[in-house]
Amino acid sequence: MPTWVRAMLKIEKLNFAYGDLKVLWDVDLEVHEGEIVTVVGANGAGKSTTLKNISRLVTPTSGSITFQGRDLGKMQPHHVVEAGLVQVPEGRRIFPEMTVMENLRMGSYVKATRPDRQKNIDWVFELFPRLREREKQLGGTMSGGEQQMLAIARGLMANPKVLLLDEPSLGLSPLLVKNIFDIITGINKQGVTILLVEQNVYQSLRIAHRAYVMETGRVVLTGTGEELLNNDHIKKAFLGM
Repeated sequence: MPTWVRAMLKIEKLNFAYGDLKVLWDVDLEVHEGEIVTVVGANGAGKSTTLKNISRLVTPTSGSITFQGRDLGKMQPHHVVEAGLVQVPEGRRIFPEMTVMENLRMGSYVKATRPDRQKNIDWVFELFPRLREREKQLGGTMSGGEQQMLAIARGLMANPKVLLLDEPSLGLSPLLVKNIFDIITGINKQGVTILLVEQNVYQSLRIAHRAYVMETGRVVLTGTGEELLNNDHIKKAFLGM
């Protein structure tokens, strides 16, 4: 079996610095087809920076990132999206002056996804009935939870092979947080592989097949979601137990 079948996305010895400030130290990470892989840790642990390196929004100092056997090292960000790695950024970053429908259409700007545009619109409206009700509403006038739904739906419009989610529960009420994680699980069950970065350790480990714990730019623990939920260090450091 080819290596990439076992690991769709593979990060090896990834190092990154903002100028003189080193942020990532020899990060190793794998995502296999069909998984939800979660990266958890405190604010400033390097989680979001890892995603930015994958998406080529920043350039690693050293190390390698491969996706389905392809080296991402020389790719531009739009080529990464075309390859099937689609990031939903922290803070949602929808287009506030555009309607819900216009935001969704922007999600399928990659030429290869345009033939699937209507099919994908129908799909995300099934996932998020609230968006169908508000398809003519300006994104900036929606609630935080609705904007997060729109951000995820816009990402799905690009036909992702791996959906990269950066802090999707940030700033949401507890009830909406549970709803977002249920939605993520549902998307995964429909065949989308997910790499999830989260500060909400309990909820994200609860849905994860495998997970990585980052502290000060390093991976310090890895295992199944269940294993890490039962880990004494995780309980003490993140769950207050």
